[in-house]
Amino acid sequence: MSVDIEMIRPVHPGEFLREEVIAANDLNVSTAAEHLGVSRQALSALLNERASLSPDMAIRIEKVFGLPLETMMRMQSNFDIACAQARRHEISIAAYHAVTA
Repeated sequence: MSVDIEMIRPVHPGEFLREEVIAANDLNVSTAAEHLGVSRQALSALLNERASLSPDMAIRIEKVFGLPLETMMRMQSNFDIACAQARRHEISIAAYHAVTA
């Protein structure tokens, strides 16, 4: 029996940071970028979900805002997996079957 379960798409770490860290602390992108030691453009790309969270940025976020590196990277990984699963039907390949002699 096959059950179709619609999975809820995980939150992109940029959205989480934008809402729960930057906005919650009344920061703007420029000020937050300055504290993180990154360019405004780099942080903006992450916050607007045009870029993935890198381990380096996750370390910076951990040091400045106290969010654990592992939690942030897990959030990115879960988001990436959900995006890949959503495109699963676009990959048309056959399973490997070993040839026995």
